[in-house]
Amino acid sequence: MLVLLPPSETKAAGGTGAPLDLGALSFPELNPTRAKLADALAELAGDVPASVAALGITPRQADEVTRNAELWTSPTMPALRRYTGVLYDALDVKSFTKATLAKAEKRLAVASALFGVVAATDPIPAYRLSGGNALPSLGTVRSVWKPTLEPVLQGIEGLVVDLRSGTYSALAKLRPDAVTVRVVTEDAKGNRTTVSHFNKAYKGRLASELVKSRSEPSTVEQLLRVLSKAGLDVERTGDHSLELLTGDGPH
Repeated sequence: MLVLLPPSETKAAGGTGAPLDLGALSFPELNPTRAKLADALAELAGDVPASVAALGITPRQADEVTRNAELWTSPTMPALRRYTGVLYDALDVKSFTKATLAKAEKRLAVASALFGVVAATDPIPAYRLSGGNALPSLGTVRSVWKPTLEPVLQGIEGLVVDLRSGTYSALAKLRPDAVTVRVVTEDAKGNRTTVSHFNKAYKGRLASELVKSRSEPSTVEQLLRVLSKAGLDVERTGDHSLELLTGDGPH
């Protein structure tokens, strides 16, 4: 089983790992595209106004451009610790035991505009690039990734649970049997709507439960059992789709 997480705009600073080495990352087939994007991003950082415009940030976020300028020289840290924010707070990697971390290494991966996809423990630097961005020298991130990322993701064996956001789903389609999860809330009349407020937190908790699970589901039925046993209110809505119902908020 592989749970595919969305990345986050916010990233932890620093790290104790050696500078970026593409050879140390999983999915080596992606390295030529990773190198092309990293070089273009670092070169663009030499022009701060152009970087600010391309990245869709404000001049007050110029420190993000500095991160890109130092892509090849700054320290790295494992991907699950680099990405921060609501989903990763709910995932709560800091609480993982050594055994759980070993499972996370096999069961979790993160979609990335810069790296395509990285495994949980892949050492990466802080950077700024979003799936919806376009770089002056290369075009849209989506157009750069689609030819190479899609076959790699579709070649992943076993059950794939897709928790990516729409922006990152657009970078590459998964196999038709990948399981998608929609976080919804239900009103008094039984109408269900997508809830952005709790979406990331619930997905983080779901991913955490799948990492900690002693069993490794290989079918949608087994996946449902694992999640229900963990106390999540999950329903099957299609052959390969689930809905995760929220309560008053994440537990």
